[in-house]
Formats: sequence, C-alpha cells, structure tokens
Amino acid sequence: MSKSFPGPKTKAVLERGIPLFRNGLRYAEESAKASRRGYRSVRQIVVDRAEGDFIWDMDGKRYIDFQNGWATNPVGNAHPEVIAAVHEAQKRFGFHYDHPLRYDLAEKLAEIMPGRALPRFNYEVSGTEAAEAAIHLALTYTQRRYIVTFSSCFHGESIGTKLASGYTSDSNRYLEAWTGGVIKAPYPYSADIPAGMSESQYVDYCLWYLDNHIPKCITPKDNIAAVLIEPGLAEGGNWIPSTEFLRGIRRLCDNNGWLMIADEVLTGMGRTGAMWAVDHYEVIPDILVVGKNLSGGIEPCAGIAAKDEILGDNLDFSSGSTFAGTPAGCAAGLKTLELYERYDLVNQAKRLGELAKEIIQAWEEFGIVQQVRCNGLLMGVGFKSPNPDEENWWYARSVRGRMLENGVWAISDHEDTIRMYPALNMDEQTLRDGLEIMREAIEYVDTHGQLEGDSPAWPTGVAGF
Repeated sequence: MSKSFPGPKTKAVLERGIPLFRNGLRYAEESAKASRRGYRSVRQIVVDRAEGDFIWDMDGKRYIDFQNGWATNPVGNAHPEVIAAVHEAQKRFGFHYDHPLRYDLAEKLAEIMPGRALPRFNYEVSGTEAAEAAIHLALTYTQRRYIVTFSSCFHGESIGTKLASGYTSDSNRYLEAWTGGVIKAPYPYSADIPAGMSESQYVDYCLWYLDNHIPKCITPKDNIAAVLIEPGLAEGGNWIPSTEFLRGIRRLCDNNGWLMIADEVLTGMGRTGAMWAVDHYEVIPDILVVGKNLSGGIEPCAGIAAKDEILGDNLDFSSGSTFAGTPAGCAAGLKTLELYERYDLVNQAKRLGELAKEIIQAWEEFGIVQQVRCNGLLMGVGFKSPNPDEENWWYARSVRGRMLENGVWAISDHEDTIRMYPALNMDEQTLRDGLEIMREAIEYVDTHGQLEGDSPAWPTGVAGF
C-alpha cells in the first residue's frame, strides 16, 4: 500500500480547499492531534472524473464506486442518455416553471406508486424540501400539531428537517427550543438492544411506546398528525425495519387517524430490490417522499406523492420553489424511468443484492464486525471496538480508509457503520471485486488494529466520506 496516499495532485487540492469550508480552520490542529496519538488522518480524495461504476481522483487513481453520489446514481455515474435528455430539455425550454415534462413525469410516477394509490404529486428540488413538504401537508390535512419521528432518522439539513431528524443529538444543538411539534420515538434497531430484550420484544416495545407512552405522557392521540418513517434507516446506519414494525405503524395510523409518511428519498426507486422499500412490507403509506434516484444523478428533482383526499383539495398546504420540477429535472426523471423499464433495473438490483448478501454475511465472523445489514443494494456493515478506550467509529473509518487506498469508495460518517449504495446496474464482477477489497480491509484492521482516530471534523462537500 502506498504511503503517499492520496497522490500529490489530490493532496494539493485538499490542502488548498479544506480551509475554505466548515471546520477548515481546525484541519491542521486536528491532523496533528491524530498524529500525536499514533493515528493517521482520515483517508480522503477529490473526484476528477466519474463514469459508470467508477470514479477517478485528481491523480488518475480509479475507484469502484459504492458511494454512488450519496445514492443518487441508479444507472451509474454520468449516464450519457440521461445527460443527453437533460441537455435537450435545457436547449428547448431553458428554465420555465410550466412545461409539459412536469405533467409527463407526474403521470409516470402515479403509475409506479405503491398500489397505484398515491396519484397526486408535488415537485420539490431536494429530498430535504420534500420531507418538509410532507410534514406540512400532514399538519394541514389533519389539522393536528405533532409529527412522530424516530431515533437515528435523517430527513434533511434545513431547520425544519433538522428538527424532525433524530440522526444525532448534536444535529439539533441550539435548536432544542424549536422542536415543540416533533416527538422522537425509539427505533427498533437489530443490535445494541436494551434491557436484554430479544429483537421481537424490542419491536413490541417500540410499537407500545407509540400507542401508549406518547398518548399518556406527551400528547393525546388526536393531536398527532402523522408518523414519519424511513422504511430503511439509511443515514442512521442502514438499519432495516422488521415487517412487524412497519405493519404495526400502519395499523396504529389507521386506528388513530394518523397519516403514515414514508420517506423513500434514499430507499426508493429500486434501491432495496423493490420499487419502494414499503413494497417489501405490503404497506401503502398516505404520503411518500421521493428524491435521489428519481433523476439519474444528473439534475435535482424530488417531491411528494399522496392520496387524492390528502393532496387533491387542501387550501392550507403550500410548498415548492423556483427550481422545483425544472424542465431538466423532469427530463432526467423521464429518461431514468425509461432506463429502469428497458433494463428491468429493479429486478437487477434485487439479484445483485441477493448476491451481495450471500457474500457479506460471512463477515460477521470478524471480531470487529458487529452486524451486517442488507436489503437489496442498501448495504451496511456495523463495527465495534475491541478496546474500551477506542470508539467504534474509528474502526469503521479505518476499514473505509484501507478500502479507499485499495480502490473502493464507500461512506462512513461519524458512525460505526460503512454504508454502500452501488448503482442498480453495476457490473456483477465489479461488485464482487469491490466486496472482496472490503473483506480484505476488514481482515487487515481486525488483525492489525485501528489506523484512524481522533480525526478532523471534515468540511461539508469534501469527497472523503
């Protein structure tokens, strides 16, 4: 393994660019601190080029792309047909709000929604805006005041979605007084389960909390508008809910007049081997949030789909923005859906996910691996420290760092999980090669101990994670 990683061109860009962004002033200090403790800084790259299953850094080193534009490139990086469709729309329409593509895409989306039961659509620019729109829609439709969300959930980085998210306690720092309309409930993780409960007992407890603790101790049932749930807790660590939990939420919503909002920004559009993650559970939400994969990773396009009675006649709801439903974004969405149908990408993702699951399940034999989670191509490997004075996430970051040096790019924030989101059409051998490089990295760190720790808090936008 090269001791000069990253290469000189990449390193020069990082050294020039990091001080310009958030936490940039701490970079040198934190790097020195890590070095004094005997650790190296986080391995980091800058993307120079992206194509298909691969990206290249500024020094020309190629990487298998499991990061996938933070799960936004379902047909691979820079798909030429999506780019061509976007370019044609830009030449024809420039930017104007009302154009035929917005209607064409809305019609296509209505056809693929769960049970074809959510025919109304509202465009947004990003998943963050779409999640906020779903919340406001639920509040105005029910004329109630509270939204229930879950620990470790992530719905965006605006003020509203920060308040709704339970990603980390730090994410709401100094916003605590603003959280009055959000109730955070426990999420039924499949590891680190409290009080010696079994997994099924913990699921029962989490449903009990919704049905009993919240109404008795926080607010009456008739003051709750909706339950906002990711049917695959993505940013929080790729946790996969049980059938009992998702169906239990649907049952509670039906019994109490609550709306069920499924945030499928990351889990939707084939990521889990079904068009929507809720399809695995045979559950139909009242509102569904869509983004990321919708536009092939080329143009921003997101939105919310809802039942007729919720979005079809609601004078109190308002949402959208200047760049919601742009001609380019809708053209990207239409071409992406065409590619899904042409290449049967949802079933392709299911097949590749089954292959990946068979491979990575064996990794739980390593001492530093806590748990492997896989639903289609929503994949996560959780890590644990064998030493009480070292953080779990240091081991995740160390594995990811060795993967990066050996040519695989995956995601690991300040969490104990490495998350992987390959393109739905990734070449099978490329997927196998990437997973083998990851297995070797786990084995290496399991044998030699963690390599990275006390690392700088990296600025947003830098491509190291």
